[in-house]
Amino acid sequence: MKTIELSTASQPLSAYVEDFGNEVVVLTLHGKAIAAVVSLNDEDGESLSLSLNPEFMEIIEKAREEFRLGKTLSLEQMKREVMQ
Repeated sequence: MKTIELSTASQPLSAYVEDFGNEVVVLTLHGKAIAAVVSLNDEDGESLSLSLNPEFMEIIEKAREEFRLGKTLSLEQMKREVMQ
């Protein structure tokens, strides 16, 4: 992860992003992080947006916990649930 202080940046933001490749670039203003630039080379924008949504991540974590606890449905059970 790289950090750029905006008040002292000497290049356009695009130049820094090109230099850092796939690293996260944190933008700071007066020492405080205010934004991050993330490469989407290996990810699409929709996936990034969902991963930043707390409600969606809560649903995913709940589903993962249920799976860990063995709370799963067979394909036939799922079909019955959906078709009701």
